[in-house]
Amino acid sequence: MVAKRVWLIMVALLVMPMTAAACGMGEKVAEGYENTEVKHAYQHWSQGVSSAVPFVFIDVRTPEEYAEGHVENAKLIPVQELAERINEVPKDKQVYVYCRSGKRSAQAATILAKAAYTNIENVLGGITAWKNASYPVVK
Repeated sequence: MVAKRVWLIMVALLVMPMTAAACGMGEKVAEGYENTEVKHAYQHWSQGVSSAVPFVFIDVRTPEEYAEGHVENAKLIPVQELAERINEVPKDKQVYVYCRSGKRSAQAATILAKAAYTNIENVLGGITAWKNASYPVVK
């Protein structure tokens, strides 16, 4: 009985980190947000409103870049406007931020983390990685 419990605990300790990584529950960077692969962001996005974890995508590029193509239903808040428009970002949802390649979204994620947001994921590679993976965009 004790051996079985030890075995179950060992399995749990091995499986939990892999499960967490697969769900985008990786470690936070020093600034207080997580970096996530575009594949994870797409998997969550593709669940839509039926997702068990409510989410929002925030595009922090310029209006011109947004018009060239963006993730469907993504909210446009350019990074230079984020501090003034932070109340437009829900605190009760998983927040994915993206830009063209990842630099501005990392800045945006830092702004959100400093404003006490806790569920922030910076989409690595931004819309460029999204398009390169052949994920859908709208104009």
